[in-house]
Amino acid sequence: MKTIPVTCALIIHEGKVLAAQRSESMDLPGKWEFPGGKVEEHEDPKECLRREIREELGIEIIVGEALMPSLFSYPSRTIRLLPFIARWKSGEIRMSEHSQVLWLERNSLLSVDWAEADIPIVQELHENWVKLVVSTNAEEHG
Repeated sequence: MKTIPVTCALIIHEGKVLAAQRSESMDLPGKWEFPGGKVEEHEDPKECLRREIREELGIEIIVGEALMPSLFSYPSRTIRLLPFIARWKSGEIRMSEHSQVLWLERNSLLSVDWAEADIPIVQELHENWVKLVVSTNAEEHG
């Protein structure tokens, strides 16, 4: 089975992180994820992420550091999820694929039903919240 590279953005804004709920028309409807998408052939993962967020949410982001990838096998495919810390640069959120978005604080991170591939990333974010979110928030206001 081929492994599909998929990017996702942990978009930090005002000390919170963006989570998006998958709509009924998507695989895993109702599950929550960090938004992103499949890396096209010969596409840079950061460029992919900027493109996907623009397409899915209508906003521009600044892509920062990469986190530990998450490898996950669903029954039909294996994905290698490539997470990046990102900051909201401009634009207003308008959803084209997701049913809703939430801005989550550290204590509410585990309150939504995450897609299985996102869970290791959620755990890393939860454990390293101060380093990943508070420092990014400081840059945003610095």
